Amino acid sequence: MAVEIKVPSSRRCELIDITSQVEKVISDSKIKDGLCVVFCPHTTAGIIINENSDPDVKQDLLDALEMMIPKIRFSHNEGNSDAHLKSSLVGSEKILIVENAKIVLGQWQAIYFAEFDGPRERKILIKIVPN
Repeated sequence: MAVEIKVPSSRRCELIDITSQVEKVISDSKIKDGLCVVFCPHTTAGIIINENSDPDVKQDLLDALEMMIPKIRFSHNEGNSDAHLKSSLVGSEKILIVENAKIVLGQWQAIYFAEFDGPRERKILIKIVPN
């Protein structure tokens, strides 16, 4: 069964580090080796794995996405088509390797929830699949 975590955002667009929450779900699962699926069931948000050392990288990513997909007049009448497009680009899920009850990430990597239509509270689903 998937575990649901809540992630509140405070701005329209932001990257929120959820690595520790994912690590807790893995620890609580008691599964030593397998796969961890992190899934965002929202069409205006996503999941990104990227650098966690320099906070400027998060802002650079958001700025680049904004340059690629500015908030212009789209046909979709909710006014958030840019968020739908950004979500489609970054993706709604990541599959991670779990070894010795730990996520396998690069030295500078973290798991981020990518909010593109906040602020609001979102849910993330995490499923650990044993080997």
